[in-house]
Amino acid sequence: MNNKRLKAIIHVLEEDPIIGELDGPIDPAAQFVTVYNPRRRDGRTVPFLDSNVDTVLLAWHRISHIQLLPQLDMEKVIGFVRE
Repeated sequence: MNNKRLKAIIHVLEEDPIIGELDGPIDPAAQFVTVYNPRRRDGRTVPFLDSNVDTVLLAWHRISHIQLLPQLDMEKVIGFVRE
């Protein structure tokens, strides 16, 4: 399995969208979608999850749609470091 996880925005019915990571392409035949590091778009914890949750299984029937975010090559991203 690919070690790189896909970043995604998951639109849950009647809830604010959450951002998380997926293991890879989603299997439409599965009953659940496994989301790692779920959080709100502003980085805060998801209100319907405990604050220490790092993996959640969301049932497909609760998901409106999922947006897969473009992958960035982290080795090419240069950040500013203040010493």
